[in-house]
Amino acid sequence: NAFGANPPTLVFSPARSGRTNTNKHTFNNVKEVPEVVINVVSYEMVEQISLASSEYPAGVNEFVKAGFTEQPSEMVRPPRVLQSKVQIECKVKEVIETGDLGGAGNLIICEILLMYIDEQILDNEGRIDPHKLDLVGRMGGNYYCRASGDAIFEVKKPGTKLGIGFDLLPEKVLNSMVLTGNELARLAGEEKLPDDERIAEIKNDEEFAEWAERLKNDPESFERQLHLRAKELIASDRIEEAWCILLSN
Repeated sequence: NAFGANPPTLVFSPARSGRTNTNKHTFNNVKEVPEVVINVVSYEMVEQISLASSEYPAGVNEFVKAGFTEQPSEMVRPPRVLQSKVQIECKVKEVIETGDLGGAGNLIICEILLMYIDEQILDNEGRIDPHKLDLVGRMGGNYYCRASGDAIFEVKKPGTKLGIGFDLLPEKVLNSMVLTGNELARLAGEEKLPDDERIAEIKNDEEFAEWAERLKNDPESFERQLHLRAKELIASDRIEEAWCILLSN
């Protein structure tokens, strides 16, 4: 895991075996040589990585067993995995043992010395494209997840922008039977509500007028129609328009 940027810090945790209460070879190697190479795992190599995690005896070359190519490092003694799209040479700053029983974690804190990045995973601006990187993540048991395709999405960070928050959402919006928590959060992320003039523009829209006329005797359905339209607008990142629709009734 990336843990800090200044200094650039990574952490990982080779836990003690829950079955035999022995340490992993990775942990023993770190205690002997406080240097590591962290190789990012992409989908195309996940089965080889799984094979390398087998409990081979100490001294067995897991590069050979898993079909990986050893690549000499420049600043540390352990070799790199050539097939990895990102290889990170690090010095170990600290080792924290959280216990001495089976399943106890060992936290390895490392400082980055040098990184190798395959140019094929970069976008036109020289940044890593997560779709090209095609990372996998370890879950529980035999389960992994693949960080690519529809599994990747963006969430805009507020930065210095201070949203109004859930506490200032109008009650009829907060208690909507249509809008989800995520959608309410998009609304609550706005710094201010639209003014009356902007709301009036929406009320003069032909589509709005048609709804109002068709559902004038059914206020609950009219309210639901407005919330459904606001939901569509939020999905299209048209948050101010969504607010105008919600405040128009």
